[in-house]
Amino acid sequence: MMSAYLPYALDWANLLLRWAHVVTAIAWIGSSFYFVFLDSSLTPPGDPELVGKGVDGELWAVHGGGFYHPQKYMVAPKQMPENLHWFYWEAYSTWLTGFALFTVLYLFNAATFLVDKSIYDWSAGAAIGASLGFLGLGWGVYDTICRMFGQKKNGDLIVGAGLLVFVVFASWLACQLFAGRAAFLLVGAMLATTMSANVFIWIIPGQRKVVAQLKAGQPVNPVHGWRAKQRSVHNTYFTLPVLIAMLSNHYGWLSSGAHNWLVLVLLMLAGALIRHSFVARHKAGVQGRRAPWEYAALGTAMLAGLVIWMAPPPPSAAALAAAARPAGFAEVKAVVDQRCVLCHNAQVQNKGIALHTPDLLRQHAQAVYQQAVVLRLMPFNNATQITEEERAVIQRWFKAGAPAS
Repeated sequence: MMSAYLPYALDWANLLLRWAHVVTAIAWIGSSFYFVFLDSSLTPPGDPELVGKGVDGELWAVHGGGFYHPQKYMVAPKQMPENLHWFYWEAYSTWLTGFALFTVLYLFNAATFLVDKSIYDWSAGAAIGASLGFLGLGWGVYDTICRMFGQKKNGDLIVGAGLLVFVVFASWLACQLFAGRAAFLLVGAMLATTMSANVFIWIIPGQRKVVAQLKAGQPVNPVHGWRAKQRSVHNTYFTLPVLIAMLSNHYGWLSSGAHNWLVLVLLMLAGALIRHSFVARHKAGVQGRRAPWEYAALGTAMLAGLVIWMAPPPPSAAALAAAARPAGFAEVKAVVDQRCVLCHNAQVQNKGIALHTPDLLRQHAQAVYQQAVVLRLMPFNNATQITEEERAVIQRWFKAGAPAS
């Protein structure tokens, strides 16, 4: 009896975790974007009193009917304030809800959603272990690159180049091991894990050490502030690549091609370039220089190139002839029985939909057409290997009015 309700319970868990994940991600990314803007927009204080207090930068802003005057102390104020707000639960909550969602949707159904035997034939347990190792290894490689090269001459460029090479390799490797959608999601989750680890391992502990040194009357080690700023800047560049990797989960055609790893790399690189234009724009405004929109233009050009490259070829004469012939019910029923009924039957009704009888198939004809033809989301990860010709059969049947014969 309990197994009959399991898909229903998992759907609720999926919905509520996704909701919580989106809300916490908005809070985290919003605060990250704001502080990057703030750091880039600060100007040296003109008031001698502020200079005497140790203020290195200030900004006047108006919002919500009031005026705000943020001030930054570098490395720290001379005296600790009584009330100090910490920004970290946004990051932790985003990772925790994201990992829980990944567990419910992918790890719990690893044989279907992580494994595609046409790509790499291995067990569900091995795929689960590899996916978890992927997250940890990504952080380890990133952190090593930062610690080895971050403080050297031209360290930012060296770290950036090293990370680009690593992300390209990780994207290629994920697409050689996992089902397409899972591969895209894993690369995004790897970067998201790195972002959260930056907060958990370096940024917050470093800030706690600064606070402890101040309270103890000890000299403040500036490396903590430098490292926190470095990792925060990295996090803001990761945001758009992570978001597009996560959103790609809803567009199966992105990850289904032979060169899907390159598609993912170009999408993420376009996002990073666009983000750089906005990061650099704030600093340029303070310095009286023009905004470097050429990076955003290059990122947009990459996206346009992807649109053109991935456009489907024109239909062949045979396909046009087939499209002109309506598909009969028996033809559609054969496709649905082979490709869809595995997850939509009397015992298992994913998303609350069953398709194992003619009446149920006709009842859900619109949903079948939307999910399998228009959105191309189903079968999920194309676990049952539906073909383009079979999708076309569903399309012709639905457009003919979903006849019963």
